[in-house]
Amino acid sequence: MKTPESYRKHLIFLGRRNAGKSSLFNAFIGARIAIVSDQPGTTTDPVYKSMELAPIGPVMLVDTAGLDDEGYLGALRASKTNSVLYKADAVCLVVDSEWTNFEDDIVKELKDKEIPFVVAITKADLGKNQELIDFVKSKGFTYCVVSKYDKESIDTLRLTIASVIKAEYEPPLIEDLVDGGDIVVLVVPIDLGAPKGRLIVPQVEAIRECLDAEAIPVITKERELRWTLENLRRKPKMIVTDSQAVMRVVADIPKDVPMTTFSILEARHKGDLFELIKGLKAIMDLKDGDDVLIGEACTHRTLADDIARVKIPRWLTNFTGKDVNFFVHSGREYPEDVEKYKLIIHCGGCVITRKMMLRRIEKARELGIPIVNYGVLISYLHGILDRALEPFPEAKALYEEIENAQRV
Repeated sequence: MKTPESYRKHLIFLGRRNAGKSSLFNAFIGARIAIVSDQPGTTTDPVYKSMELAPIGPVMLVDTAGLDDEGYLGALRASKTNSVLYKADAVCLVVDSEWTNFEDDIVKELKDKEIPFVVAITKADLGKNQELIDFVKSKGFTYCVVSKYDKESIDTLRLTIASVIKAEYEPPLIEDLVDGGDIVVLVVPIDLGAPKGRLIVPQVEAIRECLDAEAIPVITKERELRWTLENLRRKPKMIVTDSQAVMRVVADIPKDVPMTTFSILEARHKGDLFELIKGLKAIMDLKDGDDVLIGEACTHRTLADDIARVKIPRWLTNFTGKDVNFFVHSGREYPEDVEKYKLIIHCGGCVITRKMMLRRIEKARELGIPIVNYGVLISYLHGILDRALEPFPEAKALYEEIENAQRV
């Protein structure tokens, strides 16, 4: 139950008001989590609940407001429901008595986004949905007929949903870059933003993947890096540092030792490193008055020298000499006016799943908005991106191609 949300498959319950979503959600979990009533529109904001779903493992279930919610607040709730779709690894489309345009629209969107789904025909105990069953069959949809009172039908639904969730390849963070016996130095600054007694997710994951690869992780702070290297009997295979400390440590790293940053590792692990490098083309095209979005997938206490609100705007302004407008947006969705931005600068995405991050990148691509992540941008602005991309020859070649084109 302590598995982070970013490593859980997400199952979204969708449907019209009073279709039985919340009752089915509770039955699926086996506990009363979502509020249930006969009053339409009972569910407002999405309800999240972690559970274990065999044979998938840890998953996150999300109950949502009705797709057909009415009025001003209803429209806001329906919009919130649609916005969680980018998180979905699978959808349980809940229908009770009839198939409407709402179901047609959502199925089209699910197919467009390539999100697998199962139609759950609810209230089977009432015996009034044979016509609906015949219709769903004729469409060739995967479906289950369920009742919240019938444990066997709920078990069947769990197994059916588990069967449609795809096992997709996810690039490792660092495990494929090191071998057994390799020494890997991880430079881990401890700043005001670090939770007491804990490390941030990419640092913990890097340690674990090094151990899984039978490599030897050596953890040090930036001020102790030189002393650490002097006391090693042999050179490390690689050095990985926090992006914000990269300029403080790069001078201490021998030229023949590959180095990179946790955020660049995350760019490949959680996103699309090549697309994020392509986003750099927009930097020199920025003009005075342009709007730049800095997107954070998480929310955290703002620090005096905050990376999103202070450091990145300062570095980018100094680099370009342009007076651009920076907007910081925290949360799992883009702002509604995302189309107005000339550039998106995104965090590493350590608290969201790879699928979520890829959909955010795809959304930017669809809108024609260049996107980079913190690590790629910071190393670029400090003139060391070519060095930080050494572990990824193809990505480094792409960056050099972009740099040569800009010089021409």
